[in-house]
Amino acid sequence: MMLENLVFAQTALLAGELDGHHQALLRALCQGAVAVLRSRLREGLTPEDCKADFVAAASLFALSSLNSAEDSGQVEEFKAGDLTVKQGAASKDAASRCLERQAEQIIRPYLKDSFSFLGV
Repeated sequence: MMLENLVFAQTALLAGELDGHHQALLRALCQGAVAVLRSRLREGLTPEDCKADFVAAASLFALSSLNSAEDSGQVEEFKAGDLTVKQGAASKDAASRCLERQAEQIIRPYLKDSFSFLGV
């Protein structure tokens, strides 16, 4: 459980001030990120073998998930003439994808061989 606590502590630092609900959500996301990354490690490797990179990658994955899970229906633009209301999630989606790519780059040397697209 110590590994999950390290990931949570680092992710909480990156996320900034969170209310109780978001802290509980973040803790669950950190546990999920640790479990997923642990299952993707090459045979014979443990998270402790690459601890710093593992914690960094899991933190970025959890932060990306938190960013995606938050309400993205923020109004970005409002006009009264000819009524235009724009709700945006594009910048949050881009930020989440960027965090995921950074996490993948950090942890890639320790993962089982696989083929995946990180972006097009």
